Amino acid sequence: MAVELKTKEHIRGIRKAGRIVAACHKALSKRIAPGVTTQEIDRFVERFMLDRGATPAQKGYKGYPFATCASVNEVVCHGFPDSEPLETGDIVTIDMVADVDGWKADSAWTYAIGKTTSATEKLLLVAEQALLDGIKHAVIGNRMGDIGYAVQARAERAGFEVVTAFVGHGIGRNMHEFPDVLHQGIPGQGIPLEEGMVITIEPIITAGRADVYFTQDGWAARTRDGAWSAQFEHTVAITKDGPIILTRWD
Repeated sequence: MAVELKTKEHIRGIRKAGRIVAACHKALSKRIAPGVTTQEIDRFVERFMLDRGATPAQKGYKGYPFATCASVNEVVCHGFPDSEPLETGDIVTIDMVADVDGWKADSAWTYAIGKTTSATEKLLLVAEQALLDGIKHAVIGNRMGDIGYAVQARAERAGFEVVTAFVGHGIGRNMHEFPDVLHQGIPGQGIPLEEGMVITIEPIITAGRADVYFTQDGWAARTRDGAWSAQFEHTVAITKDGPIILTRWD
């Protein structure tokens, strides 16, 4: 299967969607607090996007019923928003995809709810650093294995594991495009990175074992050992000037 390389015009289209995703995450960072429910967050995200000319691309994708994925504590990804209030010390990953004029951008962020433990703070810090390490290696001349190795090395040096059941992906007109972006790998192996590739890098890092199982809804995945996990994700364009984060807000 061939990689669909994006032109500068295509990347500008994805960037428009990325700016809305970024602005939404920034707004969420000031709203998420103890007592807030993930259903409230989901409604906020959908309204935020619609008010800015975007649509939430996840809603209706393969039957998924919400504008966001909201994954709390040991839920690694694809959690359904619900009416359970978030509690002090919890963590929640909010994953969203905006569509603007047919172009899509994707970003997930794990938020701490109020004051949390030093162990949880370390998990969040390492997970975000693993993402940034992967992005640094998303340069022309490298291969996909260089990204995966950088992510894996950062996580494992800190005593964490990468949840390998889920991967990043190409993105553009479609939410999921070729190639897959693995968050483990061997330097110098995998498909070559080329100018015009637009991918998501989205490692999920867990404090325990990487084994997961799916819940009855068929979407949410949880760690088998109950360990908490964190995920940080950006949509990234590979250019001759280096990687450009199209969903940057922090």
